[in-house]
Amino acid sequence: MINMFIVGVSGSPRKKATEYVLSKALSGLEEQKFETTLFTVRGKEIAPCRHCDYCLKMKECVIKDDMFEFYNLFKKADGIIMASPMHNGSISAQIKAVMDRCRALEAEDINMHKGKIGMSIAVGGDRAGGQELAIQQINTFYMLNGIIPVGGGSYGANLGAVFWSQDSVDGVKKDDYGFNTLNKTLKRFVEFLNKYRKN
Repeated sequence: MINMFIVGVSGSPRKKATEYVLSKALSGLEEQKFETTLFTVRGKEIAPCRHCDYCLKMKECVIKDDMFEFYNLFKKADGIIMASPMHNGSISAQIKAVMDRCRALEAEDINMHKGKIGMSIAVGGDRAGGQELAIQQINTFYMLNGIIPVGGGSYGANLGAVFWSQDSVDGVKKDDYGFNTLNKTLKRFVEFLNKYRKN
């Protein structure tokens, strides 16, 4: 297998369930000889996109903050895993800011992410806290940027990995159903990486 680089993005401002689940996913990939790195919004300064069009003219973002760390990782990535907690039934404001600020990378090279593989993880304090809607929003980001979104397939993990944390790391550790969706989605993620990212 060709060595491939996976970036995991934790969209939680807290070091709790979302970051825990994503770290477990990345550890599983490392066991399969993928190179991985965790980028977390926690403790970072990432301003929202101003939609000022500076990047269209200058081919870089006008806002000089911690997003540039992510830019460097994202450019190199063969695959990306975005994980978000549920905030008001949707993705967190922090991971939305990351998505919106990627406009600058598209302005630099509209085909920069074409053919990368993407998967999604959504973690809610409630079992039905908006996880599928959040995954759809992440997958929409992938499609708009030429990234191939991967779900876990029929019978248990259709769109991606979904977790019920009960608002704690201990709660998410007990979510066997959630880890089943994660394992199914990771399996297909690896299949797609091996099939489409060889060249």
